[in-house]
Amino acid sequence: MSPAPLTRPFSALPVALRSRLPAAFAAVVTVAAGLTVRAVTGGWFGKYAGDALYTVLVYALIVLVWPRVPPARAALGALVFSWAVEFAQLTPLPAALSQAGVLARLVLGSTFGVADLAAYAAGAALAWTAHTLLRRVSRAG
Repeated sequence: MSPAPLTRPFSALPVALRSRLPAAFAAVVTVAAGLTVRAVTGGWFGKYAGDALYTVLVYALIVLVWPRVPPARAALGALVFSWAVEFAQLTPLPAALSQAGVLARLVLGSTFGVADLAAYAAGAALAWTAHTLLRRVSRAG
């Protein structure tokens, strides 16, 4: 007799679910961390840490949708998306949409900043590193 679904070990779950659960958890934790960092620290640290965490969130969402994506491809996708949003800020559209509400402002931003590009790269590197290490640990154990 097989164990009840809630008592099966994590490793017995299908691969897609084993990837999606941590990705969903990472997304929730990243949103909480991003909002907390911006609210508590403020200043340049809060801004750039928030930018990096934005890319970490995009990374987690990519893994949530495509659970078998290689970490390098997820990092590249998150970075390209984040940079595309940043470069879109060179047009008046994101600023106009950002005035519609807080969510639009958080997702789209309003003004272009070159330093933001570096923060997004740091976030992609952080997410890639964490994902790669977690995959190695899960395969070893």
